[in-house]
Amino acid sequence: MAIRNILICTTQVPFTTGGAESHAEGLRRALAGAGYNAEVAALPFKWYPPAEIVRGTLAWRLLDVTEANGKPVDLVVGMKFPAYTVAHPRKVLWVMHQYRSAYNLWGTPFDDLSTYPEGARVRDLIRHCDERFIPEARKVFANSRTVAERLARYNRIESEPLYHPPPRASMLRAGAQGDYVFYPSRMEPQKRQELLIEAMYFTRTPVRAVFAGSARERAHYESLIKHYGVGDRISLRGFVDEAQMVDLYANALGVCYLPFDEDYGYVTLEGMLSSKPVVVPRDGGGATEFIEHGSEGLVSDPDPRALAECLDELYADRDRARRMGARGRQKLLALNLSWENVVEKIINAAG
Repeated sequence: MAIRNILICTTQVPFTTGGAESHAEGLRRALAGAGYNAEVAALPFKWYPPAEIVRGTLAWRLLDVTEANGKPVDLVVGMKFPAYTVAHPRKVLWVMHQYRSAYNLWGTPFDDLSTYPEGARVRDLIRHCDERFIPEARKVFANSRTVAERLARYNRIESEPLYHPPPRASMLRAGAQGDYVFYPSRMEPQKRQELLIEAMYFTRTPVRAVFAGSARERAHYESLIKHYGVGDRISLRGFVDEAQMVDLYANALGVCYLPFDEDYGYVTLEGMLSSKPVVVPRDGGGATEFIEHGSEGLVSDPDPRALAECLDELYADRDRARRMGARGRQKLLALNLSWENVVEKIINAAG
């Protein structure tokens, strides 16, 4: 049966947008550009209390997505938990990430499940659903090697890493070499902006830090800056438009991205495409996949003092920083990450 109508199934926390939403929309545009009729179907996701996770999974399993308004759905592409549990005779998965609190975040400070009395039971149910419903797919892709390794480690499910370009890939450019490291990301605990704020206290050079991204707890970060006495060298820009974002990337000394065990990490790729050395943490997961220490950037222990040494290295040897940034851009361009390749892989896998 020829493939014409494709439904991309994902989930979204209402009033919140980020990399996952860009990812799904990027796939929709790529499929449409290749001549397919593609739509994104997203159900709202609520993770508290944990019973809501179970209800959300059941909702996807109860949906009939084989046709809509008289049109057959020829292919379903599942992306986020629990959307990828949806039933369809022709399903391909491109797993952005599983429900991480049931896996790599369980028992960490970033876990929002184990603190509930029923947390362990819901965790086991999530793992059971993944192991039962993910293998229904004709093919399982993961959006990074890190996500693929989790599927293999926790669920014994084989998948193929399938990389895609970051949303700003066509706009990014190299600019002047400034005196600041740039950290663009929504400000939240798992992104660990606190590490960079504290690291600024331990630096020996006058390197600055610029943050761009919304923050629900902005006062928390402002109080940290005040506590460490680094307000003269840190700028919290909040939300910035696309033109400002590209300029901040282009004119930075380097890019800093410090998440815990990230799935993919657009910031790393965007920093490389901006010809900037990228500083990442050793436990950064997908954020570290493209960075070799001393080549395209620096890999630091997730410790403020170790991070401060990396920042000082960039500032003290600006020629080396420039060379690392140039190597990073060349490396990423050589990988030829493209949406055309993504579409080809997914359609071929559908059979």
